[in-house]
Amino acid sequence: MIKIKKQSLSETFSVYFDRRMLRILLLGAISGFPWVLIGSSLSLWLKEEGLSRSTIGWAGLIFAVYAFNYLWAPLVDRLRIPYLTKRLGHRRGWIVLMQMTILICLVAWSFINPTENLALLITIGLIIAIASATQDITVDALRIEQIGENESKSMAAGAAMAVVGWWSGYKLGGVIALFTAQYLENIGISNYWQITFLILGVVVILMNIGLMFVHEPLTTDRQLKQKETDNLIANKLGSKNIVTMFAAWISSTLGGPILSFFKKNGFSVAIGILSFIFLFKIGEAFLGRMSIVFYKEIGFSKGDIAIYSKTLGWVTTVIFTLLGGLFVIRSGVLKAMFVAGILMAATNLLFTVLAWSDKSELLFAVAVIFDDIAAAFATVAFVAFISLLVDRTYTATQYALLASIGTAGRTTLASSSGALVDWLNGDWGVFFILTAIMVIPSLICLWFIKDKLKLREK
Repeated sequence: MIKIKKQSLSETFSVYFDRRMLRILLLGAISGFPWVLIGSSLSLWLKEEGLSRSTIGWAGLIFAVYAFNYLWAPLVDRLRIPYLTKRLGHRRGWIVLMQMTILICLVAWSFINPTENLALLITIGLIIAIASATQDITVDALRIEQIGENESKSMAAGAAMAVVGWWSGYKLGGVIALFTAQYLENIGISNYWQITFLILGVVVILMNIGLMFVHEPLTTDRQLKQKETDNLIANKLGSKNIVTMFAAWISSTLGGPILSFFKKNGFSVAIGILSFIFLFKIGEAFLGRMSIVFYKEIGFSKGDIAIYSKTLGWVTTVIFTLLGGLFVIRSGVLKAMFVAGILMAATNLLFTVLAWSDKSELLFAVAVIFDDIAAAFATVAFVAFISLLVDRTYTATQYALLASIGTAGRTTLASSSGALVDWLNGDWGVFFILTAIMVIPSLICLWFIKDKLKLREK
């Protein structure tokens, strides 16, 4: 049962001044930044190299690895990285290793011509996606473990700060990428995107420096409880030897988190939760995958996109994510989910108005602002919801499982977004109407499970 206590307005805002919130903010930025690389920057790079919308859309299949990172999350939860774990801690060691991988990939990208080596470029993008998805497993676990299990108000505030951090990494990273690429292009450098990725590598290095200030608990009950599960399974297998102990470890590592989730929620409710999570953000993903291509096609420059979609969007997201955290704490996760779903559908329709109107910076700004408001409310409610469902014995694995199921809907289905626009003969207005309709199935699913979830305030 999830319980969220109502707080006064001053009490709610005071929780944001907890020192742990700054650490969570940085972790969110570390998680969000790689999406700039394989999302908007890669899409615009391919667009400016003359590749088709369908190609750009299908290239987005590399995001699908986020949908399956739960498969190796149990290993991330338990395996120690030589040297790094001892020096930095279990969670931070994994993050640093993945950041180093991303940095190497950015250097590799700086030597590639997309039209001549598209397969190699996408392969490196896939490596970045795998490293980023692996990083997210331990980033989310470290973020959740910053807060006690019974601190529901701090968990909701932490979810808001994580979302602010994620969008800060994504939006500000996008500003750096777009303005750098625009500047380098204006001064006549032909391989301006390749140099831009090298500059983005410097941001990765700075984030690793900041990570050293994030506290990681030296000891937790998690490892002891995991070993207890190992021993329990080993005892059931009979005589203890290398084979049975390994079988027990594998069974506990892979099966324990899933069994714990279904046991805690019950089979029918668990299936309902998983269905809702899968469907919730599909429409947003279809819009997001093609948004930067849409902006370019209707005549906005990289500088315009940086100002309106990235800078302005970041400010809006920060403000309304913090307000969204307040809303979640005072009104509850369930109500916040319904409000966010309705907002997502409504704001997608603003892009239809933009598509069917003449080029208008005012309409562009309005559409971006309201879309970011909806995204902020939706994301903070979603993060708080699944964070409260997690069993601390399997923090990384269960959060990764729930988050990746949500990502599965967004990445696997949204990869056809470019093909859908082509099928509609470039009618962006109809495309955005369809993205609005896509949110309805998730809200229907949530309506059927809301009473079984037994969400209540205290």
